[in-house]
Amino acid sequence: MKQQFLPMLLAALVLPAYAADHAGHAMPHTVAAADKVQLAEGTIKKMNKAAGKVTLAHGPIENIGMGAMTMAFKVKEPKQLDAFKPGDKVRFQADYVGGEMVVTHIEAAR
Repeated sequence: MKQQFLPMLLAALVLPAYAADHAGHAMPHTVAAADKVQLAEGTIKKMNKAAGKVTLAHGPIENIGMGAMTMAFKVKEPKQLDAFKPGDKVRFQADYVGGEMVVTHIEAAR
């Protein structure tokens, strides 16, 4: 019984402190289809249709905890880029897919 008590006691003391120290770190996750995800807003800066990439100046991306910035994203369906050109205002969803950030949906801003 003593051999089981010590590891449980240590876990009870250490894990809450570890969780508190790492509470601000966003963990990559995927969004279930049933979840209602708010689309982020952005402006297309550059596109590379052949590589399936788009550079967006964007506001916060709430579902992954990312702040506003300009960055290049891989696009899940590169054909989606056919409807856009640099300078277009868009709304989009980005998520972690296979360990990298991917635009999974993009549409014209209204």
